Amino acid sequence: MFDIFNALHHTSYENTKVVILGQDPYHGPNQAHGLSFSVKPEVTIPPSLKNIYKELHDDLGADIPKHGCLTSWAQEGVLLLNAVLTVRSGQPNSHRGMGWEHFTHEVIHQVNEKTDSVVFILWGRNAQEKESLITSDKHLVIKSPHPSPFSAHKGFFGSRPFSRANQFLQQAGRPEVNWSIPPVMNSTM
Repeated sequence: MFDIFNALHHTSYENTKVVILGQDPYHGPNQAHGLSFSVKPEVTIPPSLKNIYKELHDDLGADIPKHGCLTSWAQEGVLLLNAVLTVRSGQPNSHRGMGWEHFTHEVIHQVNEKTDSVVFILWGRNAQEKESLITSDKHLVIKSPHPSPFSAHKGFFGSRPFSRANQFLQQAGRPEVNWSIPPVMNSTM
């Protein structure tokens, strides 16, 4: 089992510039490793992440990586947090309502209290349920449908979350996120 708290290990509170909130971990064998939407380098890129990469390419012209590990984003200050941190194998949303929400609500609350402006990217209805925890006049909230193949064509594609996040950070006097994903030389996860 990989560290369910990797989001907090890789992205310090002080360094957090963007929060990408997911629903729950991937539920396939060896997929989840504690970062929302991310998989270990040797794992096949899931369809939702393929759609994120397509939007990243269309938004910023970034190269589409050959792996699905988003650790570089976490190290850039992107908190890749799921609302629920565990899931039963093969059963999406199976641990919803079991208590993780209290923990992740507190994480969101603490990030919301930062004096620095933060971008919250809420993809899908489950993530958007957390919007009430965010003080929108201090932070930027970017909402769109989930990048899943079932909903990506309903407004995720074309939403330009990456350039919008960087534009806001720049206007707030904070460093932009380097959204480029480098090749993985060796697995650190």
